[in-house]
Amino acid sequence: MNSVFSNKTAICIFVLPTLIIFFAIVLVPIFVSSYYSLLDWNGVGKGTFIGLQNYVEMFTSHRALSSMKNSLLFAAASIFIQLPVSLILALILASTIKGEGFYRTVYFIPVLISTVVIAQLWSKIYNADYGLLNTLLKDIGLSSLAQDWLGQKSTALISSFIPTLWQYVGYHMLLMYAGAKSISQDIFEAAKIDGASPVRTAISITIPLMKPILKVCLVFSMIGALKVFDLVYVLTGGGPFFSTEVPSTLMYTTIFDTYRYGYGSALSVFIILECLVFTVVINKFVKTE
Repeated sequence: MNSVFSNKTAICIFVLPTLIIFFAIVLVPIFVSSYYSLLDWNGVGKGTFIGLQNYVEMFTSHRALSSMKNSLLFAAASIFIQLPVSLILALILASTIKGEGFYRTVYFIPVLISTVVIAQLWSKIYNADYGLLNTLLKDIGLSSLAQDWLGQKSTALISSFIPTLWQYVGYHMLLMYAGAKSISQDIFEAAKIDGASPVRTAISITIPLMKPILKVCLVFSMIGALKVFDLVYVLTGGGPFFSTEVPSTLMYTTIFDTYRYGYGSALSVFIILECLVFTVVINKFVKTE
């Protein structure tokens, strides 16, 4: 076994297929999109080279800037709502409660469901006529709060946050739970002997020792929020009046509805660079030592 890992030729042979696939489905499309982003092209025939004009339009367009703001709001909701909830659930489950395996499975079930199915489910919950939410509000005497949750600019964006947060709480919870379980029990026993309460143990011992996995969850949560597409597209289509539009849905409609492949490619490059920049920033400023 050791001879295999020390053989550079064998390593290259095993790694080469993965590198070829990665190059073909990741790097090549990025380079091609970067080239298209410099063109005025409708997807047919020869495009016209216009340099950085698509990028200038993107950063001066109110619709594009609004979509960027919405994606940042998605990221903020994921970081400041989803991750803390996931952390609390992970700490509770890791404390060896009764039914630990059952709750772990139940919280993870939404992750296994297709995002399109999740969006359809929540669109029925939010439905203004027969939706579960409005029906519940009316049954408890709060009929004045019942409204068209996805049809109004004031509520559509917040209503789009909730399904995303609900779906991936279990995903981050499971990662954090695994991180908490990997900590040696001797440390917790020593803290208990010293008289530390469960809350103090979590704050002073468990969470600091979980920093590497918390950093991973932070990166995953940020990237997932910045490139969110399917849930928003199915739930609202970016409406009403583009109030829930994010860069990925704007990119889709730009390319396939208005046939502006150059401008849509510029949006795709922006999404890639945005995710890359935030990942670098997190790795730079979030220390795990």
